[in-house]
Amino acid sequence: MPVAVLNETSRRVIFACPQATAAGVTTSMRETAALSRCPELHAEVVSAPEASSTWAEVLEQLYARYSDRVEGRAPGLAFLKVSAPAARELAAALHAPVGLAGSMEVAHLAALRAQPGEVRVVPPEGQAEKAFLALTPLAHLHVLGLTGAQLERLRFMAITGIADLWTWSAAQREAYLGVECGKRLNRFLKGERTTSVARYVPGQVLRAHLEIDAPIHELAPAEAVLHDLLPALVDALRGRTAAYLTVTADTVGGTLSATRKLKWPLDTDGLGRVARLALEETDALPLGIDRLTLEFSGLAQPSRMVGLWAGLADLDVTRDVLDRFPDALVRVRWLDAWSYATHAMYEWVDWQTGEVRRTAMTPRQAWTPSRTERRQQAVEQILAFFEGAQP
Repeated sequence: MPVAVLNETSRRVIFACPQATAAGVTTSMRETAALSRCPELHAEVVSAPEASSTWAEVLEQLYARYSDRVEGRAPGLAFLKVSAPAARELAAALHAPVGLAGSMEVAHLAALRAQPGEVRVVPPEGQAEKAFLALTPLAHLHVLGLTGAQLERLRFMAITGIADLWTWSAAQREAYLGVECGKRLNRFLKGERTTSVARYVPGQVLRAHLEIDAPIHELAPAEAVLHDLLPALVDALRGRTAAYLTVTADTVGGTLSATRKLKWPLDTDGLGRVARLALEETDALPLGIDRLTLEFSGLAQPSRMVGLWAGLADLDVTRDVLDRFPDALVRVRWLDAWSYATHAMYEWVDWQTGEVRRTAMTPRQAWTPSRTERRQQAVEQILAFFEGAQP
């Protein structure tokens, strides 16, 4: 069956399977035009939250199975640092085009010219890479930062690919494409490449599930299961925010899921209502739920001002430190600025959660009398009372 995925707002095709492509369906085509080309086409709309949640799960699987260097710059495009056998295994497992090269830009261009399930290998540097780039068509130059309008202007000049642009001088490319885009293209043609892939930070998806002894067909017991799963997930956030919540129900008829976008701040009651709405959206209760899974994705640190005149560098450093070491930073909470006792003046709390943190810098409580001294004080207070003096 030919299948196509439609954009949620514009109802245009964003993905078409090989059967649909063979029937004449292309990306950016309207739904009506796609159905006229292929009447038996099954068009499905994928919401933005569901697409983002699914892509985050794909990145987690790539990190767990193939490499610790994974960078997903856009949904559907991922860069990994893998060997040739691993690249072939990845292409076969996902049935996706894969490019293998010495830089991210050339690997992207190679993937665009590969077939689904195929690996296009480009030797790094040398004449082989230059010969491959010379055959790059104009439609693939968006990889190098060219916009659609700039590509149309190049088509007007009868430019068909990189080979024609190589005949231009650097000044001509900058004058025709603009200084910023022209300089970027000039640096690429001179051999400047991006060769390092960022290290992937795992834990971008938090997941909790519960196996159910007897299938659930009613909403009330399903809500009870959701309320049992949510507290552990909220604690695992440790002050972070989540962009999406996904509810997955395993039934006798298969796996059904729904994704909802979340708003900050997150509270357990609000999350419970959102999870219930997502569960109702799956329509899994009539089939009977055997296993229920909750997922948080799109994790990020909430924006926080680290100083009166905090710069971008300070904010970036703070975010990076908290991503790698959630317990590294603490801040001061003032209790009484005029107190003479240090422990009553301020306390150290966790940077993210605001909970009191006992550290080496935590002020110790003032002098505490011993048991004998407390007894002596009590005796003196009683004697002062009977003598008529104020204690």
